[in-house]
Amino acid sequence: MKAVWKNTVVAESNETIVIENNHYFPPNTIKKEFFKSSDTSTHCPWKGDASYYSIEVDGQTNSDAAWYYPKTSHAAKSIEGYVAFWKGVEVTE
Repeated sequence: MKAVWKNTVVAESNETIVIENNHYFPPNTIKKEFFKSSDTSTHCPWKGDASYYSIEVDGQTNSDAAWYYPKTSHAAKSIEGYVAFWKGVEVTE
């Protein structure tokens, strides 16, 4: 799977985990040069507290376009630290 924004591959992996129709990419498969930590956080009742990244490509920023769970609940341990996308980031094969 590839995560693409502005015609740039920002993550790529053959080992994503799909939960609630979102592909979660292993943390070592994101291209860190495109990711900037965000102060945004949200809470999921069964996964835990999510943190966000903004994605920057060619001087353009897609704020909070990726999220991950630094520490998950027991039920979601399989995606702890994994990164998922939205806000126009296309995830394709």
